[in-house]
Amino acid sequence: SLGGPWLLGLLARLLLWGSPGARGSYLRRSSSCMPIPQSMALCYDIGYSDMRIPNLLEHETMTEVIQQSSSWLPLLARECHPDARIFLCSLFAPICLDRLIFPCRSLCEAVKRSCAPVMACYGYPWPEILNCNKFPADHELCIAAVSMDENSSSRRMPRASCQDCELEEASTAREILESLCANDFAVKIRILRRNTTTTISDFDLDPSKVEVLKHGPLLRTEIPARLQQWLDIDATCAHNIMRGTQAGVFVVSGEVQSDKVVVNKAYAWQKRNRNLHQAVRRWKHHRCPEQAG
Repeated sequence: SLGGPWLLGLLARLLLWGSPGARGSYLRRSSSCMPIPQSMALCYDIGYSDMRIPNLLEHETMTEVIQQSSSWLPLLARECHPDARIFLCSLFAPICLDRLIFPCRSLCEAVKRSCAPVMACYGYPWPEILNCNKFPADHELCIAAVSMDENSSSRRMPRASCQDCELEEASTAREILESLCANDFAVKIRILRRNTTTTISDFDLDPSKVEVLKHGPLLRTEIPARLQQWLDIDATCAHNIMRGTQAGVFVVSGEVQSDKVVVNKAYAWQKRNRNLHQAVRRWKHHRCPEQAG
């Protein structure tokens, strides 16, 4: 089965291409077609059903392919780039055609630009086997990027951060107040999910639903823009907070780091979170320890 705009585009290019190009080399006799197994979570249901073995990373058996490809699943979970899966699967599970088709150098560079910093957070360098200089230039036969470049003004490209961010349980009002005191800023906001059709969702701040509890070193007037910037660049955190919902109200607090804000705590504003409601009511008259003296 074939599917996906990137795959249709590749097939269209193949029909027009007269020669394989420097990297679109013809298959070795030892290469064979095999179904992509369901146990290969990285590439199963990617848009085509069969792959070549050995693959472009010289994995000789399906067992080796599954084992090696599974190590990249945590990176995909960080949503570092919408084309990361296409790039990796073009190497781990190359499509079954009459020639080997490599990813374009520009695709590799785009994915590396967004994903390598996330890998570095966990102590993993971008591997030499994925050196972008090894891949063909865009004018050759290759798999190109699907998403627009992050420099395009027509679409913002969210970038994953290293910040692990989850909704907090509103334990006690006192603990929440202590958390608000410990952070630079605290705001009650409404977040909207703008797009669900791409690998990475886009999120918007509802500017009419911003209640500043604590602005710290920030000006009150600049807080909405800074929080929108946070939503733009920290797709992973926003995704975790939203938990699949289309809209939600949250109390978030965090710190200011040079030219950006980082959210450290997030609580869902719901009726059952009585401790959170109590903490927000008490905040107006609450004195943090450093202010008490």
